[in-house]
Parts: sequence; structure tokens; C-alpha cells
Amino acid sequence: MKHGANMVIGIVVVGALAAGAGYWAGMPGHGGAHDGAAVAATSSSAKQERKILYYRNPMGLPDSSPTPKKDPMGMDYVPVFADEDEGAPASANQSRSAKQERKILYYRNPMGLPDSSPTPKKDPMGMDYIPVFAGEDEGGPASVNQISISTDKVQKLGVRTEVASVRTLDKVVRAVGRIEPDERRQFVVAAKFDGYVERLHVNATGQPVAKGQPLFEVYSPELVSAQREYAIAAQGVQSLNAAGAEAQAGMRQLAESSLLRLKNWDISDEQIKSLAKSSDVKRTMTLRSPVAGIVTERKAVQGMRFMPGEMLYQVVDLSSIWVLADVFEQDIGLLQAGAKAKVTINAYPGKTFEGTLTYIYPTLKTETRTIPVRIELPNPGQLLKPGMFASVDMAAATGGKAVTVPLSSVIDSGTRRIVLVQAQEGRYEPRTVQLGARSDEYVEVRNGVSEGERVVVAANFLIDAESNLKAAVGGFGHAAHGKAVGSKEGEAAPAAAANPHAGH
Repeated sequence: MKHGANMVIGIVVVGALAAGAGYWAGMPGHGGAHDGAAVAATSSSAKQERKILYYRNPMGLPDSSPTPKKDPMGMDYVPVFADEDEGAPASANQSRSAKQERKILYYRNPMGLPDSSPTPKKDPMGMDYIPVFAGEDEGGPASVNQISISTDKVQKLGVRTEVASVRTLDKVVRAVGRIEPDERRQFVVAAKFDGYVERLHVNATGQPVAKGQPLFEVYSPELVSAQREYAIAAQGVQSLNAAGAEAQAGMRQLAESSLLRLKNWDISDEQIKSLAKSSDVKRTMTLRSPVAGIVTERKAVQGMRFMPGEMLYQVVDLSSIWVLADVFEQDIGLLQAGAKAKVTINAYPGKTFEGTLTYIYPTLKTETRTIPVRIELPNPGQLLKPGMFASVDMAAATGGKAVTVPLSSVIDSGTRRIVLVQAQEGRYEPRTVQLGARSDEYVEVRNGVSEGERVVVAANFLIDAESNLKAAVGGFGHAAHGKAVGSKEGEAAPAAAANPHAGH
């Protein structure tokens, strides 16, 4: 019994010693430490065997380096290994597996050209065709010329569309011009005989005058002589009433020639009748205004001598005026004589004067590539002064109804004009169009777009830039990838790998 108890005690002691040995083996500095070091060494060795492609910015910025470095804040750049995807090494295999499981519909041209292939191929520059997966393009190769944008990006870009519809274009041709007096209402006062200015009745430029109002008095020896001849001839006709027919005819012919001479000199009928009755020859004669208007020029000075035909006064009737406007060469075909015009003057804000386009001049000003047109309009109250600048809006001739789109929907590259037509939500087809007449908001489409199709009127430039950017970045990424595959170790293209989703 005693011997059995000793055996039990021995077994307990041996177990305790074994437990203590295990405890001390797990303490730092003992056998457990050596085992941990061995495991760490094995992990480090496995990590060192992985190939490092490049080092990326620790803050996620689009910056990379082929060698270890620090950013301006002193943080080490993060190594990117060949067997992991940037930003998610744990799910790299899952991502690649999911991408491999996606169905490839076709392969598109890396430069965005309308070309596709059902199998992988290269373009003439050696760039790989880009695979298009089932979730990226639902239309397949038949719609390779369309632009596909996600719905959320459509909302972010602010894309708006409008239906191409048939309408009549109300085109207005705008031009600038100047007020000019009507050339048919300008009159020059000049004597048809030589003489002297005896007295001025109107002696200021700009003075209004009425028709028949005295302007000035003249003295002319030739005029006095002609009056005497007519007075003598008129008296002779009366005194030869009892004479023969031949004598009466001769005297009557002399009186008529003297009268005709006075009329040719613009002597008024009242003065001629007074001269015939009284035979009183006047030393001076009064010249009167031929029309009601404004004296725009006065050269007559009291006491001066004038010659036959010399202009002494100019009188202009401003009750109706002209507007001479310069129309650009490309707009002249839209105008026709008889079109209505609206004229505005800076001197009278908010006031509009209406006139009529009466004449299109047959000459072109080569310096400005403009053609002058003439608009006639009444001038009540003489508010419009010659020399004023005017803004003119003229109604253009329309060619009837046509299919039109808003002006904002047209992308003009200089060599061709493109309109983005919405095929379906998030899918847009660029079409080359031929344009016609324009209005302030719409333009006629003669070819390329049909009635009822929706065209992009807002953010179309952004869509065009987005599609071009995708094609360029896709081609650049494939070119860089091909270079990395064929390059030596450590010469991978970091610029392409730094931000593989750029532009998407």
C-alpha cells in the first residue's frame, strides 16, 4: 500500500515537471522564441520572393516610383506586388476570377475607331484590341459606333435631350447702320445768272424753312435788262391791237421770248404778273425755298458775287429718312426688298422705329465683306438726325418648314458638324449632319437626323470628350501593358499602373 502511494506521488511530480518545462519553453528567450523567429523568417522569406512591380503613393495620389521613397510627409511609399491588385490585395484573386467569368462580347479598336473583332487581335500599330464585356455594351458589335455612358454619369454631366421637330425658322438678320437724308428730298438753291447777294433773309445753317419762304435777295444787271425787255414787249403787244396781224405777231413773239427767259431763270409767276401790269422794273429779285425743310448748308454771304449755277443754299426735307445698313455677305441671301425692319437708336432707349427694306445695293465692300442695304422710314417730329448710328433687325425670307434641332446640339469641329442622337438611355450615336438655315435658337438639318429623334442639347461636348478620353486612355493602357510584359524586371511602366482607372 505504501509502495503504491509512492508511485502515484512520482507520477504527479513528473507531470508537474513536464508542465513547468512547457511553460518555460513558451516564455520569451526560451525555446518558444526560437520557434516564433523561425516562423517569421519563413514568412519574410516568402514575401521577399514576391515580385515588386512599383511603389505607390501612401495617400492614394496618382504618383508612383520604381524604387522605395518617401512622400513630403515622410511616409514610405507602399510596394505593389505582381500577385496583388492595387488597394485590395486580399481580394485580388477574387476580382480576377470574377473578371474571367464575365462574358466577352467582342473586342473593340483601342483608338475608338468603328472597328471590332470577335477574337483578340492587334491594330496596325501593334496595340491590343480592348475586350468589351456583357455588362459594358449591351448592343454588341452592331453598335460599336455608339457612345455608352453609365446612368449615374449621365446625371452628373447634366445631359439633356430634345426632340428634333419640324418648324418654320423665324430668322432675323441684324446689322448696324447710320441715318442718312433721303437723296430725293435734297434741294440746292442756285441762281442761273450772275449777280450779287443784296440781302439775306435766312442766314443760319439748321434753320427750318417753309416752302416758298424768302431766302435772299439778289441784284443782277442781266436780270434788270431782261425785265425791261419783257415790260417793253408786253406794252408793245397792247399798243399794237389796231395794227396788222404781222406786226402783232412779231411783237407777241418778242414778249413770249422775254417771258420764257425770265421763267428759265426761276422768276416766280407773281413777279412776272406784277412786272407785266405795272412795267415797274425791280432792281433786286427775291429767291425762295423750293421745299419745306432744314437749311443744311449756306454759302451765301451778303455782298458776295455769285456765278451762274453756284450753290448758295441747300435745303433738305427730313420728314422721311434713310437708314443705310451694312449686312454681312453670308446673310444677304436671306433678305428681299419689301421686308419689314425695326430700327433702334441709342438716343431713344426703348423706342422702336419701323421701316421697309427698299433696296439692296449691287456692290460689296471688300474691306468689311458687307453689302449696304437701304431702309426707308418716316421721321415724325424729326427725332432721327442724319449721322446717328442705328441698330437694325430685318425679317429674313423663310424657306418653309424643315426638320430643326437646337443650335446647342451641334458640335462644330471646323471640318464637320456632329449631333449626338440618343439611341437609348445612356447610349448616344454621333452623326455627321448637313445644316441649312438658322434662326436665333434653331438650325435646319438637311441630312443626318430625322424628325422625332432625340438629340443631346446639354453636356454634348462633355460626352464627346468622355468618349475620346476613354479611347485614348484605353489605347495608352494597352500600349503600356505590352511594354511592361516585354521589359526587364524592375522596368514596369508605373505611369500606367499608378491609376489604372483614370478617365473611366
